[in-house]
Amino acid sequence: MNAPRVRFAPAPTGFLHVGSARSALFNWLYARHMGGTMVLRVEDTDVSKKTQEFVDAILEPLQWLGIDWDEGPYFQSDRIDSHKAAVDRLVADGRAYRCDLTRDQVEALSAEAKLSPGYYGWSRDREVAPGPGVVVRFRAPDHGTTVIDDVVRGRVEVAHETIEDFVISRGDGSPTFLIANAVDDHEMAISHVIRGEDLLNTTAKVMLLWDALGYGEPPTYAHLPLLVNEQRKKLSKRRDDVALSDYVAKGYLPEAMVNALALLGWGPPDEVEIRPLQEIVDLFTLEAVNKSAAFFDIKKLNHINAEYIKALDPARFTELVEPYMTADEAPWPAAAYRAEVVEALAPEIQQRIVNLSEAPTWVSWLFVPAIEHYDEKSWNKAMVKGRAAGRVLDEVIAALDDDPFDDPATIETAVMGVGNRLSEEFEVRVMSQAPVRVAVTGHSAGIPLWQAITLLGREATLERLRAARARLGG
Repeated sequence: MNAPRVRFAPAPTGFLHVGSARSALFNWLYARHMGGTMVLRVEDTDVSKKTQEFVDAILEPLQWLGIDWDEGPYFQSDRIDSHKAAVDRLVADGRAYRCDLTRDQVEALSAEAKLSPGYYGWSRDREVAPGPGVVVRFRAPDHGTTVIDDVVRGRVEVAHETIEDFVISRGDGSPTFLIANAVDDHEMAISHVIRGEDLLNTTAKVMLLWDALGYGEPPTYAHLPLLVNEQRKKLSKRRDDVALSDYVAKGYLPEAMVNALALLGWGPPDEVEIRPLQEIVDLFTLEAVNKSAAFFDIKKLNHINAEYIKALDPARFTELVEPYMTADEAPWPAAAYRAEVVEALAPEIQQRIVNLSEAPTWVSWLFVPAIEHYDEKSWNKAMVKGRAAGRVLDEVIAALDDDPFDDPATIETAVMGVGNRLSEEFEVRVMSQAPVRVAVTGHSAGIPLWQAITLLGREATLERLRAARARLGG
């Protein structure tokens, strides 16, 4: 078998849908697994969307994912002369004809003939001159069947009597998606078309055009399963997060997203889902793709992303979270941010987040000038209801007043020692860490306290302890 030539051919829609990203990935995986060529072709036959902004909305997410292509990007709009030549050839051969009927006229003819709504070849035997508003329709065979031997879906038979004479050239003279695909796939020697199930209903039409143009053996088709949400409904822009850019903004790692996308309809034979990309390339086959709908599971994506975040080395993690730490939305001035603090605490932060955008919430107290708002539930539990909280704060302040704050273990011993002494005095357990944590961080939960306090520093820590003591009062 010759090395395959696959093509990813998205239409410019202003964003890259996760379903399109999955299609791009499966094309890439197959090309890389088979030592083939991946061709990127933008289907921009809609002139209104032929802008750099729309093109960038395709290219940038692919680059973020690490999906590279071997040829292109080609633009269908640049090949319009070839498409028009194919249309003219089909008309000259009697395989297509012009039609000037409006939609209302077509409906009226169907009603008059007591037929269900549709087009029934009304202009097949009419002589219609070219001109504004005149379309060209392909003369579909009246009898027979087109067979699609789909790698994923198996044998699909489409009766010709179910295919109306479809438009291949619009009223403004521009070729449609169907003829453009047939011509471009032939001229680019595409051997495999790997795309979403939603395009399966166009395949028989393209194959009819392919045959009518005398192109020979058509490409091998593989239609990937539909992506559905938790309610098993097709992913929709209206109700689901479907734009890949949304996941980029939230701080998902491209390696994790690629891993998750690869599992949408395909699975490794050993069932190990989280694995290096090269192993996925080595194991990937189209024959192993399942035709059942694939559940785009956000929980699984979160799990995979969290695992990839945990595996980052601290320096790389710090580099990746910096945009979130210095964004305008951060609860501290950008100048207050210290990357070395995050890098020192990175292993603790990495264990607790699902995506990078969550990182600031775990260290926000380290960069704000003071704790202005205490979590009410935490304050009430540790300070108001906490046993001897005032004494704890007083004695911790005294114990840490001369500490150099260079050893987390020494600070921990000092704070916990206060709790132990007061427990003996009152003959009941006195918690010392909880009031200190709330005083210093504003919350009762968070990353381990002692190393973080050394990074906060002696002056800021004591200042916050005294502020909390004053708020607590007598």
